[in-house]
Amino acid sequence: MNDQLTEIAAIDLFCGAGGLSLGLKQAGIEIVAGYDLDPACEYPYTQNLKADFVLANVGDVTGEDLLKRWPEGKIRLLAGCAPCQPFSSHRRGADTSDEVNWDLLSHFARLVEESMPHLVTMENVVRLGKMPVFDAFVAKLKQLGFHVEFGTLYGPEFGLPQERRRLVLVASRVGQVQLPVGNKDKKKFKTVKQTIGKLPPLAHGESHATDLLHTARQLSDLNLKRMRASRPGGTWADWPKELLSPCHTRKSGASFKAFYGRMRWDAPSPTITTQSFNFGTGRFGHPEQDRSLTLREAAMLQGFPRTYRFVKKNVRPSMQAVGRLIGNAVPPAFGKAVGIAFRSQVIQSAEASR
Repeated sequence: MNDQLTEIAAIDLFCGAGGLSLGLKQAGIEIVAGYDLDPACEYPYTQNLKADFVLANVGDVTGEDLLKRWPEGKIRLLAGCAPCQPFSSHRRGADTSDEVNWDLLSHFARLVEESMPHLVTMENVVRLGKMPVFDAFVAKLKQLGFHVEFGTLYGPEFGLPQERRRLVLVASRVGQVQLPVGNKDKKKFKTVKQTIGKLPPLAHGESHATDLLHTARQLSDLNLKRMRASRPGGTWADWPKELLSPCHTRKSGASFKAFYGRMRWDAPSPTITTQSFNFGTGRFGHPEQDRSLTLREAAMLQGFPRTYRFVKKNVRPSMQAVGRLIGNAVPPAFGKAVGIAFRSQVIQSAEASR
């Protein structure tokens, strides 16, 4: 490797609100640009990352487009997290093979071949690792001369206050790179209380005066009663019978006990989803206050700093739109771990070549 090539510059495909880019930036990697087809991603990406945002369908992007953006004299990193809905465990066995998102990983591979970056990283749901489309992606990288490592990372081991498991791949054609290894043991996992415990308290339906992202969804009278009957870490089985819905009493309801639950203060949160502001879609009840999570709390549990901006100042955010950005984001903790691994490899390779 050329001794001058020690700085890494990244382009982020399917960049979303910027979680992966933020983590890479925290690791000391320059963020050049993010690509996404969702216009809602532009404001958070440009405001927080101070990098270019390109509104585009990845199927229309070429390797030449990417090469024009990477600065000369730096190691090129192509990063991305293709939308994961077809591979999600939440689909519960549905046949998703005809969905358009199946093609996105193939486009990622095409762009790697057309632009030949020095480094590649990808993050996605764990289930993708068992799919033929992922096998084909790995085979293509190896055919192009990349050293490839991949595996499952567990969020709390990397300082993420959330029990999220994700498939992470790292690849290099300038030497070997190792998959990051978390250094936090269970006794040091970051908890819900450490993360959101100091935010101003709210009643359901209430908003914070200066941070509209810290707004609690209005609960119905029935759901307010259910919330008050819920205990941290418990289930709807703790409720009196008059609060149960018909689905709770059916045999099939026994496998859905994570719904309508409160989080615990003293543990990481469950996986943050696009509906984490909704009490009925998971264990998204506040541990203490009679309400569901706010968007700000969900973002912080996803690993975003409290100051991260998702909408313009004084604009009331859409729960659905911003909830989607937060739930679909790559937790920055994973991006930071990958960035540190790449920088370590680059430094070692540069020293070995001297």
